[in-house]
Amino acid sequence: MEQEDLKLAADFPATSYAEWKKTVEEKELKGVAFEKKMVTKTPEGIDLQPLYVAENWPWAGDPSGFPGFFPYARGTGAIGSTRGGWDIRQAFGEPDPATANGEIRHDLSRGVTSVVLRLDAAARSGAAPSAETAGRDGVMIHDLAGLEETLAGVDLAKVPVSLEAGAAFLPAALSLAALWRKAGVTAAAGDFGADPLGHLAASGALPYSLESAFAQVGALAAWTARAFPQVRTVAVDTAAYHHAGASEVHDLGIGLATAVAYLKAMEAAGLGIDDACRQISFTLSIGCEQYLQIAKLRAARKLWAVVASACGASPAAAAMVLRAKSAERMYTRIDPWVNLLRATVATFASAVGGADSVTCLPFDSAIGLPDSKARRIARNTQVILMEESNLFRVADPAGGSWALESLTEEIAAKAWAFFQEIEAKGGIVATLDSGFLQETIARTMADRDKAIARRKIPLTGVSEFPNIFEEAVLRPPPDLTAALSRTTARLGAGTKAAASALAALGGGRGSLESVEAALAAGAAFSDLLAVEAGPGARIAALPRRHLADSFERLRDAANAHKARTGRLPGIFLANLGPVSQHTGRASFAKNFFEAGGIEALGNNGFEAVEPCVEAFKASGARIAILCSSDRLYEELVARFAPALKAAGAETLYLAGAPGDKKALYDAAGVDDYIFMGGEVLGALTAQLVRLGVIAP
Repeated sequence: MEQEDLKLAADFPATSYAEWKKTVEEKELKGVAFEKKMVTKTPEGIDLQPLYVAENWPWAGDPSGFPGFFPYARGTGAIGSTRGGWDIRQAFGEPDPATANGEIRHDLSRGVTSVVLRLDAAARSGAAPSAETAGRDGVMIHDLAGLEETLAGVDLAKVPVSLEAGAAFLPAALSLAALWRKAGVTAAAGDFGADPLGHLAASGALPYSLESAFAQVGALAAWTARAFPQVRTVAVDTAAYHHAGASEVHDLGIGLATAVAYLKAMEAAGLGIDDACRQISFTLSIGCEQYLQIAKLRAARKLWAVVASACGASPAAAAMVLRAKSAERMYTRIDPWVNLLRATVATFASAVGGADSVTCLPFDSAIGLPDSKARRIARNTQVILMEESNLFRVADPAGGSWALESLTEEIAAKAWAFFQEIEAKGGIVATLDSGFLQETIARTMADRDKAIARRKIPLTGVSEFPNIFEEAVLRPPPDLTAALSRTTARLGAGTKAAASALAALGGGRGSLESVEAALAAGAAFSDLLAVEAGPGARIAALPRRHLADSFERLRDAANAHKARTGRLPGIFLANLGPVSQHTGRASFAKNFFEAGGIEALGNNGFEAVEPCVEAFKASGARIAILCSSDRLYEELVARFAPALKAAGAETLYLAGAPGDKKALYDAAGVDDYIFMGGEVLGALTAQLVRLGVIAP
């Protein structure tokens, strides 16, 4: 018997988008404006529609093209990562080089395929190690020997290494090159990570002038193109801006403007446009807004292809090398286990968006140094998505999606406009120097803070569904005494004469060969940078923000109160009537107040006033909230509210919007109301002030 074609919709008339929208408005929204309830507005100014259809993305001519072809929205390789998967890149910042070395070798044997080394705060600023800065936020690498100790036993012929060295990018890069030569590596791969503008934005300072910074970038890029053609010199990493609160549109526009500034520096050093483009890799921070982040990565490749092409680059040279890493700002200190889910979504979006390498930050990154378990979970998140989910088997799985193609175009258009605005104001340096970028990002973050304060942007585990009794995850700082002593002793014995003999690094007055010789003689990075000593570059530094900062401050204050008094501040839930009548609003009230560390003291409900008052007194709480249905409020508030106030309730809340009964409830003794869409953070802050938990 022949099998007939199955055509489930063949006998039904086609439905238009207009008909669908009309049905939604009439039957689901019942007259409420479609745009108000169904359209989500993002900080980027993009309206996320609830449904995308063919009209949103034209099929004719296949505007996105194919993977591997200009403008690369669908990926820079014809088969994407379908042959071997993306590069699983792990960042390491353990302060002690010997300990970091053990972590690196361990993780490389268990799925990690490349390494990011972040130098400590002292090295990144160009300073010698001190008790205050050594080992802070990175590995204590201050000379060639420190880098060698960190990478001992690592097969540098197979493992790409990338550096985050801040102001010390040049001596750090030449030190890594020396290790490659020592190991006999002829086809080294990795990133030198030269990004002085990114360091300037994050820290507010460079130990040398911007002219020197660009001269160093140009000289290193020209040298790298000859000596290590598979290595990339320049890293356009927008993390400083993203961590400060930049929108995804700002992030892309800033990345393009930064890359253009570096292109000019490399061309000034004699590199052709194609060679200069091939020296750049981009690193973007990826959050957990899945659709937006996928579209962001696709838009990034398209935008850079257009910029590079406009600068005269060939189509092949305009292909972006794109690194993705988990956005630091989305990580929370409180209930950090939720970060496992955030990181998974960000990694998924990075893979689907076509990133060449992905760094999944461990869940405890916002607390302190990740432990081995956290690093294991982070790398296995990628391994599972790659190997068990087969996520890499399809090149650009987002391609052809009406929603994702439309979002890619919208983000690209808005990012292009912001890039043009930066260039019209003089470029990335001018807009940092004038404060334009800092002010723009601050306004965006302020708007986001307002949405977070009202829980329009929910933070699971912090502002929503908090668990105030969960045991805190602690990551105490390590004892760096031995490592600092070892490092300073070695640096003290270095040949400082080699560093003092160096000419200035830029302007043709020195040579990279002389820097290499000084490094080989034991010169410290700080000694080499001292050659360029001067007033340096200064701007207003961008702040490091986390989305949960405001709520976490309240929780910290409540926990400090518990440490002093033995208990958290509490609120008595005056649940009125049977469970079916009060449970919804009691749950809302619990969620609301515990987001600020105020423990909700619950019960099964009260029918009479006296038991409720006695229970309130026994609870030890100073504040209370009435929880029930609108119907029971009309009957019971006038009886319960005065009794609770008389019993000592300093503040009496009612869960729910009072509507036209507000005057009646106010007269009965209700002081305030909580309801969906109300200001949560401000109400919690005011209450904690009244309770003496935080200072006014």
